[in-house]
Amino acid sequence: MENQRTVRRTVGDGLRIAVRALVYAVLGGAALLALATVASVLGPVLALDLYTPPVAAWWTVFTAVTVQGVPFLLLGTVVSAAIGAFVPERVFRRLLPRNQALAVPVAGAAGVVLPGCECASVPVAGSLMRRGVAPAAALAFLLSAPAINPVVLVATSVAFPGQPEMVLGRLLASLATAVVMGWLWARFGREKWLRLPERRTGPTGSGLGAFGTFGAGLQHDFLHAGGFLVLGAAAAATFAVVVPRSVLDLFTGSAWLSVLLLALLAVVLCVCSEADAFVAASLSGFSPTARLAFMVVGPMVDLKLIALQTGTFGRAFAVRFSSVTWVVAVLSSVLVGWWLL
Repeated sequence: MENQRTVRRTVGDGLRIAVRALVYAVLGGAALLALATVASVLGPVLALDLYTPPVAAWWTVFTAVTVQGVPFLLLGTVVSAAIGAFVPERVFRRLLPRNQALAVPVAGAAGVVLPGCECASVPVAGSLMRRGVAPAAALAFLLSAPAINPVVLVATSVAFPGQPEMVLGRLLASLATAVVMGWLWARFGREKWLRLPERRTGPTGSGLGAFGTFGAGLQHDFLHAGGFLVLGAAAAATFAVVVPRSVLDLFTGSAWLSVLLLALLAVVLCVCSEADAFVAASLSGFSPTARLAFMVVGPMVDLKLIALQTGTFGRAFAVRFSSVTWVVAVLSSVLVGWWLL
């Protein structure tokens, strides 16, 4: 009887911790969204009153990036905490081949199961590594999840009606980039470059502490990643305001320069992967390949994603991985665009 009461008490405590953390995360996300919404309304008004239109533009971009990212960040942290608390390591060992060369494409293709953006993929990839998944496979999933999930592909088809080749091109170029980067990390990656997330254990060190582990993981990941999301949004807003429109117009006449420009623009604008297709469709002055590059690079390399990777895996990793990913994504876009578009 005493053991049963102890078990019930432990499970009850874990449930209370998990529910409390979930409520705090939801309330925190709602509060951040509310603040961003109020700022988006009052910020431009105050800025115009002060005769500073650039500040109004900065507020608009900052709040847009934040409002887009917070819901998917919350989704990602919930999935991450659930994976860390409830999914045994043996599940991943059974699903993924032991050979890293085979595990990478399997993990890349598995990106279709998470309907989120890049904000969600970073904490999920960190949780996968904590559960024993090879970093190369987890990184392939990190890159593919925000780029080839059904929500993104449907949004792309809506943004480019009557152009199924754009949807197929995005799928192929994004998946190729994710798989190539996974293979490159498996071959050339160094452990010292990657700060692996620490394993978290429940209060009791057994399955009875699973709910407590879920609550602690959710609270930690949301607060940790949320701060870097805000920093990335602020940086994106600053770059968007500093670069004038006239500079962008100078590059539309060159096919190669337009691809490089939109690939760089995707990094600094930080548009959510569920919305970037509509932004790409509005850039009608650029070539289809350049717009494809914008949609492929954005979900894999942007300022807020670099900030999130820095906070989760360390600066040494983020600098190297983001730089090489950008190059591979541009090359994949050019090759797929030349072949398909």
